[in-house]
Amino acid sequence: MPPLLAGLPVGLWSVPYVGSRYPGSPAATARPGLALGANCQLYAYEVLRHFGRPLPPLRSAELWADRAATREVSGPAPLDLLLYSRDGTAYGAHVGVWVAEDSVLHLCREVGHPALWHPDDFAARPRYRRLVGVKRALPAP
Repeated sequence: MPPLLAGLPVGLWSVPYVGSRYPGSPAATARPGLALGANCQLYAYEVLRHFGRPLPPLRSAELWADRAATREVSGPAPLDLLLYSRDGTAYGAHVGVWVAEDSVLHLCREVGHPALWHPDDFAARPRYRRLVGVKRALPAP
């Protein structure tokens, strides 16, 4: 396990995938937190928040377009966000957190709970085969 993950609370390893709990959704707004589950974005943002890098509740396309809280980078570093999609577009893209060399922590419907995947694992699946890009959370003002 990557050393960075030693600091991840046990509860963040047991979050169930619930697609209806995305940033700004009625379900997530009415009952904040991850106890009732999360989608990939909500989960990734909570991981970043745990490590002191809070982000606003952006959906994938908003995250990709954002320049206020994040910046695009050419290569990932620990705690950067990776966006994957079927065709390379940001709308509806899957979001994971780079935690170490070739290790992405994410929450997806296929697995149902948080998982660590190698970038090749994403490339092998049609819905995640294209890396949209990498975003880095900026320090809070």
